[in-house]
Amino acid sequence: MKKIVVLISGEGLTLQALIDACKCGRISAEICAVISNKSSAFGLQRAKLENIPTQTFLRKNFVDNQAMDQAIGDYIQSINADLIVLAGYMKILTAEFTQRFVGKILNIHPSLLPKFPGLNTYQQALDAGETEHGTTVHFVNEEVDAGAVVLQAKVPVFPADTVTDIEQRVKTQELRIYPLVVQWFVSDRLKLINGSAYLDGEQLPSHGASY
Repeated sequence: MKKIVVLISGEGLTLQALIDACKCGRISAEICAVISNKSSAFGLQRAKLENIPTQTFLRKNFVDNQAMDQAIGDYIQSINADLIVLAGYMKILTAEFTQRFVGKILNIHPSLLPKFPGLNTYQQALDAGETEHGTTVHFVNEEVDAGAVVLQAKVPVFPADTVTDIEQRVKTQELRIYPLVVQWFVSDRLKLINGSAYLDGEQLPSHGASY
């Protein structure tokens, strides 16, 4: 059975969806560790309730980001994890880290990439007058939110919507599609080849598959 390590910074709703999917068999893998860069992250408590090992790496304990990511990478390698899943990990990974684990890191971003990389995507969508928004699962590379897209899910944006309205709609989709993509990976259906995402041997389009 393949091993997954999940990196978090906050409440851990996405982590919980992955835990639940593993427990019910929708993901045929084991979450072997949960890592956080914040000791107060509630997601750590979710992991402990399921007897999943946790590790906290605080930036203040390292001379720089590269040293911190080196320590995280060494730990991940020591437990022989097959996949790194970013689930609300609010720290940009160094290029050295992403290159070390190329093709083995997935992230989920609350926009239809390449639109609105970075933060505050819901407000950006409102400000731009978008009629739809969504979420994207992608492989991670050295550039922020720029790795090969695997799967996108769209949601409508209505004229009277607030940021909270859009966020709730997007989060519902995120909790559905992320476990699906993780299962594709651990069952060897999903691979990164020469910087492009392939599903069942077929190269996915630049916007990925649609949910």
